[in-house]
Amino acid sequence: MSRIPHPEVDVPRQLPPWGLTRGGENSRLRSTAALLTSLTALAATSLVAGPAIAEPTGGPCALRRTTAHHSEGLDTWNTAYPRPIENLNAVMVFLSFPDSPPLSTPGELAADYFPATSQFFERASYGKFRLTPHPQPEWVQMPHGSLSYAIQRDWNAKRRAAYLRDAMAAADPKVDFSRYDVVYFVADPDAPGVDSDATKVVNFDRPMRADGTDIRRIVTVFERHPPDRNVLAHETGHVFDLPDLYHRPTDGKGDWDTYVGDWDVMGSQFGLAPDLFGWHKWKLGWLDRRQVRCLGAGTERLTLDPLAAPQAPGGLGGTRLAVARTGRGTALVMEARGSLGNDHATCTEGVLLYEVRNEAASGGGPVEVVDAHPDSGACWGESVYPQLADAPVRAGESFTVPGEDVRVEVAGRTASGAWTVQVTTG
Repeated sequence: MSRIPHPEVDVPRQLPPWGLTRGGENSRLRSTAALLTSLTALAATSLVAGPAIAEPTGGPCALRRTTAHHSEGLDTWNTAYPRPIENLNAVMVFLSFPDSPPLSTPGELAADYFPATSQFFERASYGKFRLTPHPQPEWVQMPHGSLSYAIQRDWNAKRRAAYLRDAMAAADPKVDFSRYDVVYFVADPDAPGVDSDATKVVNFDRPMRADGTDIRRIVTVFERHPPDRNVLAHETGHVFDLPDLYHRPTDGKGDWDTYVGDWDVMGSQFGLAPDLFGWHKWKLGWLDRRQVRCLGAGTERLTLDPLAAPQAPGGLGGTRLAVARTGRGTALVMEARGSLGNDHATCTEGVLLYEVRNEAASGGGPVEVVDAHPDSGACWGESVYPQLADAPVRAGESFTVPGEDVRVEVAGRTASGAWTVQVTTG
């Protein structure tokens, strides 16, 4: 099983137009000019946030959104992305190939991802968001064999564009894309040309048009059956404007998990504690600004509720996040992590510290966990990066953040399981 994460990718600009059919009637649904641009995309490291921003969503200590791709600034919401509040509908289109009759049914493949992915987001959002899947019941056959598309991780741009063009043309007569907020194209995992490392989110600089609606991004899934754990939660996170948190070695060798280890699914879908960082929950609207404590200079005592603990129905609960600004575009964040919810498999508990940078793009280290135990590790043989598995400050410990005038002391836990913390800054 591969432990290499999946990035977002680009698509070339030169594409021929195509005609689509719906309900047995042939019709050209798009003009040639639109077709030449609709499948254009930018690389994950260069796609800008765009001018479309909605109402302020931040609060105390909220970093400013920048033009970095998937910027961790959260003072505004980019309306180019669907915001995961209440309910979003996701369509799963299953693609087969003429060179390989499928060995599985669409229903069997849908069960690989749902309800697990919906449950992940329901837990992470405290029940504030539901991702409703709509798996299509039949295979949609591609016009060419799977080997002809040369599917692979670092995919030839023209071949990738041809795949997307053919997939949309084949699916459109059977799927009303105007009904859905999220689109998954799932390839037959047993086809000989399908490479599981090619699973990606494709972002378009100009949206595709189908059924009168804009499609700004598509999740292309090439996973094995059964797939990598939490892979669809990771990819869907990109659809909600969350960045890749892993480190991609420049020479293709080395460890991918040095930035955040197990501590967020956007770093690794295999993490022992893959719940989203509290910063991401704040960004997505699942934490209210009243649950975020902005720390000033001096000493402050606070109680942190475990990040993954359910919230009382109709109530906000206590503080889940403490933030100390360390610069114009940086912040030091504190949250309590324990063996609850999506983090049930973690082998360490305590107050986790990490630095957030609003200028760092997806894949460029926008978040880095601060290791409170740099000379040791934990969860060997299970953790994706044992050196960070014991990163949290545990009860009875104190820790001074290197390079910052911030000291954290964890006194213990309350009867309800909350963590009592004293923070000295400045």
